[in-house]
Amino acid sequence: MPKQQRFISPEVAEYPPGHWSNCIRVGDTVYLSGFTARANDLKTIHGVGDAYEQAKVIFAKIRHCLEAAGARMSDVVTMTIYVTNMADNKAIWRARQEFFSGDFPCSTLVQVAALGTPEILLEITAQAQAGSGA
Repeated sequence: MPKQQRFISPEVAEYPPGHWSNCIRVGDTVYLSGFTARANDLKTIHGVGDAYEQAKVIFAKIRHCLEAAGARMSDVVTMTIYVTNMADNKAIWRARQEFFSGDFPCSTLVQVAALGTPEILLEITAQAQAGSGA
């Protein structure tokens, strides 16, 4: 049975041990925690009021963590996107097209009442199968 391995990207802030891990790889499967547009200082929110900008920040974090774990964006097979306003869907899809091509990952979009702070408009979690992408 493959062992679980935690990966850290210097480009993505990691909370202290005991909270959670951003990226865990088990065999060829990479699990990513929910990412928001919170900056590496863990306080500032990038793109306040702009779902497109927040989505770009989040997709970049996902890319950095995947690369740290030996995977690529094309290896992402599923993601769940949590939004506070379903109307932001089009802006998120626009950002998504800048990071994915070909067959897009399976996805779920869920509207929630709130996320970590009122400035956070969306949170995205993903799973990838390293080496499976085109």
